[in-house]
Amino acid sequence: MILIERTSVMNLENAMRGARNPLNSWAKSDSAYDEKGNYILGENDLSLAARLCSAGSDHRKFIRQIFVSVDLTAPLYWWKEFDTYKVGTVANSTSTMHKIQSYPFSREMFSCDRLTPAGLAQLDALIAYLEEVRQKYNETKDRTCWHEMIQLLPSSFNQLRTVTMNYENLSNIYYARRAHKLPEWHTLCDWILSLPYAGVMIANRPEPDGAQG
Repeated sequence: MILIERTSVMNLENAMRGARNPLNSWAKSDSAYDEKGNYILGENDLSLAARLCSAGSDHRKFIRQIFVSVDLTAPLYWWKEFDTYKVGTVANSTSTMHKIQSYPFSREMFSCDRLTPAGLAQLDALIAYLEEVRQKYNETKDRTCWHEMIQLLPSSFNQLRTVTMNYENLSNIYYARRAHKLPEWHTLCDWILSLPYAGVMIANRPEPDGAQG
């Protein structure tokens, strides 16, 4: 599973102004804020954005200045793949090192929606043992118990991270992961396409070679 919350898209106005710098064409800009405070691209700016984004990475530099902040809750096995996207991304996560002993272990803390009944039984047994060890650690502060929790914690454990990216990162993620076998990537790609002007700025470029599946 993956939970996507608190999406914020920032700096669209400044990015579009920068897109007009090379030709000093600021006078042709026709975008403005609506009554809700959203920056709405006019026909001229939208056309320019589409042309630049479809022309390749050298021309779409302006989308690297459109920032997105979002809270993602996902299992550790998914975060291992997300962590390949290091350039231009920043993330602050909840800490298993400091807080693993703070809350009772329960099935809701794990991504187990695609487990078989036999798999769920195994997970439930592990959760029961982790909870037993957690309680013992809180009573005794025995570091052995803490290591037991850390080293037995399965990759299905869900972690919350607040992530900041830009539209170029998101375009790379979209094209690389939209056909991935993990459903979490499909959910994230659907969210990417829901962002303002994603069809023009994110999903508007020639198909890359070697897309991951």
